[in-house]
Amino acid sequence: MEAAVAIIGLLFVLFVLAGVFVTVKAVKAAKRGVDRTVAQARRTVEDTTLRARQLAQPGVVGELAQLRLSLRTSMRATQEVLYAGSSDDASLSEAIGLFERLSAHGHELDDELKRLEREPDRATIGTRLPDLRERLERITHSAESLRWAARDRARKFAEDDLASLSDQIDVETGALRHWTRVEDAADPLRDLSESAGPGNAKPATGGQPTEGHARAGAADGPSEAAARPGRTPAAHSWGPTPEEPPAITARDPRTQPSYPWQKAPRTEDTTT
Repeated sequence: MEAAVAIIGLLFVLFVLAGVFVTVKAVKAAKRGVDRTVAQARRTVEDTTLRARQLAQPGVVGELAQLRLSLRTSMRATQEVLYAGSSDDASLSEAIGLFERLSAHGHELDDELKRLEREPDRATIGTRLPDLRERLERITHSAESLRWAARDRARKFAEDDLASLSDQIDVETGALRHWTRVEDAADPLRDLSESAGPGNAKPATGGQPTEGHARAGAADGPSEAAARPGRTPAAHSWGPTPEEPPAITARDPRTQPSYPWQKAPRTEDTTT
């Protein structure tokens, strides 16, 4: 009795622990989903604000917004390509590590550009813009190099896979059309038998058949058998051969069924 109570208590504790584990997992997954949604909404709002500022505020403020927008667009596109391809290509792990190091420089530049947007001294911003533009070009150029290298690698793998698949399909289609090889092998034999038929053979003088005539006569058998209607050679037989259809003869109008909508046949009166 005590053992049964202990087993029941142990099972209850295990069920409680399993429920707590599942609940924690569900809460963490929901929290990640919420954080991802909030981050995506924040990025969308910031991009929209930068586009509006680029159009509405010309000058150094608009140029700063354009630099930030270009940096964010390039880094986001490279991140999507690398992380999407890493699931199929493990060789991109090193490229992802390099991109993460590059992202640190990108975030640093973005934060600096964001601070300059609140700078009241426009002259100072104008003096620092060439240096910031150069850093932006170096970062975006590195990001584009990684992005296009990953795309070229994925396209090369797709082309190689397509070429291998095409070769396999060609081999399979040739195997499916195996009967064409049998017909090609039988055609020379048929041509030889037809050329050696009785119409083309010439009898030798003296009424005695020559050796060539004897061989032609021996070859007449398969040729005539192949030429007979309703008969096919064994090499071309795929099943029972159908019988010859009966000759088409006219029906006797007296034996044809009559219907109410048909007119009676006209009969001519004969006088004797």
